[in-house]
Amino acid sequence: MNKLFGHEYIFSNFIELYKKNILPNKILLSGRKGTGKSLFANHFVNHIYSNDNKIKENILIENNSHPNIFRIFKKKDKKNIEISQIRQMIEFQNRSSFNNKIKSIIIDDLEYLNDNSTNALLKTIEEPNQKVLFILINNSGRDIPDTLRSRCIEFKLFLKYKEIKLIVDNHFNDEIYHNISNEFINYYTSPSFLIFLVEFFRENSINYINLTIEQFIIDLIKNKYYLKNQFINENLNIFIELFFYKNINRSKKLSYKIKEYFYLKLFQIKKYNLDLEAFFLEFEEKLLSE
Repeated sequence: MNKLFGHEYIFSNFIELYKKNILPNKILLSGRKGTGKSLFANHFVNHIYSNDNKIKENILIENNSHPNIFRIFKKKDKKNIEISQIRQMIEFQNRSSFNNKIKSIIIDDLEYLNDNSTNALLKTIEEPNQKVLFILINNSGRDIPDTLRSRCIEFKLFLKYKEIKLIVDNHFNDEIYHNISNEFINYYTSPSFLIFLVEFFRENSINYINLTIEQFIIDLIKNKYYLKNQFINENLNIFIELFFYKNINRSKKLSYKIKEYFYLKLFQIKKYNLDLEAFFLEFEEKLLSE
């Protein structure tokens, strides 16, 4: 299991609450995608089950085969978390516990629950059951139903600048963070985003030290990386946000109205699987041309 950076204060509080048997059993971890929420959940359940037989329990957790842990996340080939996954969770919940220990259910990508899945989950967590720990994970920027949020105790996780730098440098075993152009670093960029971005730059032999966001988007359009690379495709909204973050109010071409126009258009293209190429041709013509 990867090392957990940051979140030490909340993690130690969770451990103390668990030891005193007063930890809420319906927890919502929220924060930007890529800030370690899933890793935090994995480390915490690892702590719960590893006290007595650390090596054996660790192996089971690492292999996703621990009998007291059930995980749900959006599958790559699906648009939503489906109700069949919630039904499997309910079956797991109704089975006997291994070693008479608490069961843990981790639901990642909570924002991808569809209506049927949400309703089924609500019915389940409304039932009082102190022998099951629910850890729900929501990536901020996408809403979840208030009915679901209100039934959980929410903890917001975030990382400080020094922690983000430490995670990135530790991943590459080198001081990489200071080489990344400042135009790719702001509130919207998480450690995992920066790690995948550097790996993309290296794979495509892109010099990223002094790279501007405009140069990057032009290259992205020219080489159609938005069609060829999954990481680029999944984070187009961040690259567009970085562009406007830098350039808004610098030119008469750029206004909040134009910004919202392209945000909405990209959202609709993603939602309905429309033509990305036409979107970027328009973006280039209206915003990147001299």
